[in-house]
Amino acid sequence: MATRTPDVDDDSTERIVDIDVSSEMESSFLEYAYSVIYSRALPDARDGLKPVQRRILYTMDDMGIRSDRPHVKCARVVGQVMGILHPHGDVAIYDALVRQAQPWAQRLPLVDGHGNFGSLDAGPAAMRYTECRMAPAAHAMTGGLDEDTVDFRPNYDGKGSEPVVLPAAFPNLLVNGATGIAVGMATNIAPHNLVEVVQALKHLLRNPHAGTEDLMRFIPGPDLPTGGKIVGLDGIKDAYETGRGSFRIRATARVEQVSPRRKGIVVTELPYLIGPEKIIEQVKALHQAKKLTGIADIKDLTDLANGLRLVIEVKNGINADALLEQLYKLTKLEDSFGINAVALVEGQPRTMSLRDMLSVYLQHRLDVTLRRTQFQLGKARDRLHLVEGLLLAIVDIDDVIAIIRSSDDVATARTRLIEAFDLSEVQANYILDMQLRRLTKFSTIDLEAERAELVTRIGELGAIADDPKRLAHVVSTELDEVAQTFGTPRRTVLLSGSGAAATAASATAQPLEVPDGPCRVMLSSTGLLARLDGTETPGSGGPRVAHDVVVSTVRATTHGDVGLITTLGRVIRIAAIDLPAVPLLATAPNLQGGSPVAELVALETGERVVALTRLDAGTGIWAFGTERGVVKRTNPEIISKDSWDLIRLDEGDQVVGAVELASESTELVFISSDASLLHFPASVVRPQGRSGGGMAGINLAKGTKVVFFGAVLPDDSEVVTVAGSSSALPGTDAGTVKVTAMSEYPGKGRATGGVRCHRFLKGEDILQRAWAGPAPAVAAAASGSPITLPTPDSRRDGSGTPAAQPIDGLGSRTVD
Repeated sequence: MATRTPDVDDDSTERIVDIDVSSEMESSFLEYAYSVIYSRALPDARDGLKPVQRRILYTMDDMGIRSDRPHVKCARVVGQVMGILHPHGDVAIYDALVRQAQPWAQRLPLVDGHGNFGSLDAGPAAMRYTECRMAPAAHAMTGGLDEDTVDFRPNYDGKGSEPVVLPAAFPNLLVNGATGIAVGMATNIAPHNLVEVVQALKHLLRNPHAGTEDLMRFIPGPDLPTGGKIVGLDGIKDAYETGRGSFRIRATARVEQVSPRRKGIVVTELPYLIGPEKIIEQVKALHQAKKLTGIADIKDLTDLANGLRLVIEVKNGINADALLEQLYKLTKLEDSFGINAVALVEGQPRTMSLRDMLSVYLQHRLDVTLRRTQFQLGKARDRLHLVEGLLLAIVDIDDVIAIIRSSDDVATARTRLIEAFDLSEVQANYILDMQLRRLTKFSTIDLEAERAELVTRIGELGAIADDPKRLAHVVSTELDEVAQTFGTPRRTVLLSGSGAAATAASATAQPLEVPDGPCRVMLSSTGLLARLDGTETPGSGGPRVAHDVVVSTVRATTHGDVGLITTLGRVIRIAAIDLPAVPLLATAPNLQGGSPVAELVALETGERVVALTRLDAGTGIWAFGTERGVVKRTNPEIISKDSWDLIRLDEGDQVVGAVELASESTELVFISSDASLLHFPASVVRPQGRSGGGMAGINLAKGTKVVFFGAVLPDDSEVVTVAGSSSALPGTDAGTVKVTAMSEYPGKGRATGGVRCHRFLKGEDILQRAWAGPAPAVAAAASGSPITLPTPDSRRDGSGTPAAQPIDGLGSRTVD
């Protein structure tokens, strides 16, 4: 098929030229494709830059917008680039400038941006609002442009010139990667760690025939700006060998207790170029489609101070680890990256292996260093030539001055100087242009010193230019300097194995919902609640959990409820699954983890939880003791409410302790603030209903109160008392502590005064804390750290031993 195109000759007569459409389309398309490939989309393998990126850096360097100078408007840079070097749209130029300034896109940013340069989920502000300047690393890319290190070519209109390639003191193609789409081809190269790449270059410099495996000892894989984890290294090896391959990037996430009631998945690093908003959108879409369950909420808590923090709250009863595996599978928390290492080599697009990219850059750097050395050598020789001419003239300075003064013009003076002193034309011109004040005795000394330095410098430069080994040494040294200046630790973790297989196996092994099984709910002395899954008892012979003292524990099931008995004499229902699960530890004696009670349930002002109880048919008889010495036994009634009362309290009174009675032979124990201890059989207390107010338990002296109530078996228990001053601020007086076997205290009848259990020393007038229970006893400070108790004292009314620090919690190592 052909078309007829009108043409006009010199005689203004029209003629028709037949053109084949297919040939014209092919020719036009090839020209367009050539332009896109070579002038826009593909980077040069030597400096790793596309033309627009190179022109931006060259223009900023030429304008003097360096890292030690103030920022300038981006619009100014874009306009200069577009007007002189890059005759395309300003949007494309600004986008390229912005990308070079984004730390999540570039491993080593080349532009220092000031203002809103966007995020992973949003674009930047307009160029009229943002400012920029060269980043310190950009100086390493442009350094040496004025020393004839690279070739220049005319710009698009022939009125100026631009560098064909930048000197590039570091391998930008590998360090910052590249991405671009041309006609019929594309490139996608991952960023790498500068220090690792430099080490590989130095190894290749010493061993030119090194293979991929040798180089991978130095560059094990990409190092992405956003960190994350690369799962599976087989694809990386394929890419390094052939230029094509793929690998999977997984977000860095961990399971944390994000609120008192809930666990959450906290994401701190995302796959390369994936933003948190994209993850949030995917999670919401999957949740609405019912393809993902178990998520209570998702929040983006990212800020400038702490960096990325994406919190995915997990519903109670859901296995957070299993949910995380589902998120890896269904969302961009795990993403793939395909390497297609295409770059321009000697003006031609080429798919490059790792060794190819390193070799091309290394040859470029050797060429740049050689050309710079030759340029500096020429400059040094020219300067030496001038210095030698000056030294000849200074010897006969009077004759020089006489020749110049007696000459009619400059040309005559030049000719006479050349003839008289055997100078070259360059030397003669320099002498004529020089100020007379430099021709002094001191200038002679300076010139002789300068000549000596120049001779030495010329020798060194000549040796480098003539010896390839010395040239390679210079390149290696400069690479070390760049790595030391700009190198940073690796951010991306490399994990061997198949990511897909690992994900599938993990998802199969872990059920999404937490199974309903036996557990223990524990209360610590500092008011923390926690759940210990399994049937292990936190006793002296088995595994334990580490924190402050455990004062109460109760068996339950994971999906069951437990009751919290408070100082106001009421029971508050709480689901065991709402409590944070803590791990078993074989060495620590106490409880680690847990959430404060006040953050899990609503308490009245001053109300505290004193004990835990089961809420099932197996709940036994409970005994309560109050601050005013009242005791009560009751069979707790389980009511379908969130809370209900177990005892009627007088105004101003409160529950001090609550215990489940193991048997009728159990002894109930009161310890008062004036160091009186009373214990009597639980059987002497008549059971009452929920509305009962109890009966007299201990006869208290005026102004005293009960500091401890509990139940013991006298033959296997001990008493711990801590005395101090009533005028001391709480938590400031360590006081004295005494440990005595329970068997040392005789029993007495209910409603009597008891026996003395601690003799006060001077300055002591009150028992600050007391406890009785199964031996051995343990103590903890308010911070939860353990406190060593003294050895047991056989004197029931003896004085105590000074404590190392204030005691905040007392309990048994064998709480059950």
